[in-house]
Amino acid sequence: MTLSPDRVLPSHAFIEACENYQKQSYRNRCYILAGDGVQMLQVPVLHQAPSRCIRSICVDYSTPWVLRTQRALDTAYETSAYYEYYRDQVFALLDAQPRTLWELNLSTIRFLLAKTGIACELSPTFEFTAPGEGLADDYRYTLHPKKADTILSDIGLDKPYYQVFKGRMGGFTPKMSCLDLLFNEGPDSILWLKAL
Repeated sequence: MTLSPDRVLPSHAFIEACENYQKQSYRNRCYILAGDGVQMLQVPVLHQAPSRCIRSICVDYSTPWVLRTQRALDTAYETSAYYEYYRDQVFALLDAQPRTLWELNLSTIRFLLAKTGIACELSPTFEFTAPGEGLADDYRYTLHPKKADTILSDIGLDKPYYQVFKGRMGGFTPKMSCLDLLFNEGPDSILWLKAL
């Protein structure tokens, strides 16, 4: 897929690889917009001792969560404009059954960056740095499902895009997974991601 010349400028981002896993966070969940409202998709993990390092948390495949996730995506997005173009690639990420949550998240992030047109080099951190210890643009603990956040308005992205169930929901539903944006806007996702 070719991108328009006005794509987001290339950048470099560090992904926290040395933190302890945090339960009930976006590390293993996201939200999609289905016909009956907001639906949470969750990746079950094995809580192993002694290490709780994010890179060593294993995905639990003992339940059929991959199939349930695929069915939920089919139901929610089968009528969206671009779902059929990305469906098989998203399903391949899940069907690959990466051993760790870190591997699954990293492959998903790379997929979303590529498909939305964001040219960004990702690098894992090599040691943990506590929040507020001099890191510029530290967003590690800004977003959390249990906390109110203003990050989208802070960076100028609190604007609507087309959603399949917008009419049924009474308007735009914010804070959905980037999958929602991709399935509804496709290659034009980059236009929404660019700050006005």
